[in-house]
Amino acid sequence: MPHSDVKPVLRKNARMMRKALTDAELKLWNELRAHRLMGLGFRRQLPVAGYIVDFACPEHKIIVEVDGSDHGRDDQHDYDKRRDGILTSLGWTVLRFWNDDVLRDIDNVCQHIIRVIGKGTFHD
Repeated sequence: MPHSDVKPVLRKNARMMRKALTDAELKLWNELRAHRLMGLGFRRQLPVAGYIVDFACPEHKIIVEVDGSDHGRDDQHDYDKRRDGILTSLGWTVLRFWNDDVLRDIDNVCQHIIRVIGKGTFHD
């Protein structure tokens, strides 16, 4: 993936966020890291287009966001929609999952990611 200039403050924030994952983010990261999910390479808390995305698979231009309850607020929903639109316009596919979905049904979350990428099915 070609690197672009990332503002130092954004890089610093991404670094801090990598050290402070939520329980749901940590659970998903344990499935995604080290090419564990069907050999796909994911990065966490990656700066993309001036935003920090939760997880990204640059090879397939997939972004995975894990949302807490604050994303249900109208103002946050509107912000997320604008942000997703910008990322989509740059060729990324943005997938969003609720924290609860990740914590309670990680297998279906992983299966959905694989289906979107088109890599077949996920088996433990």
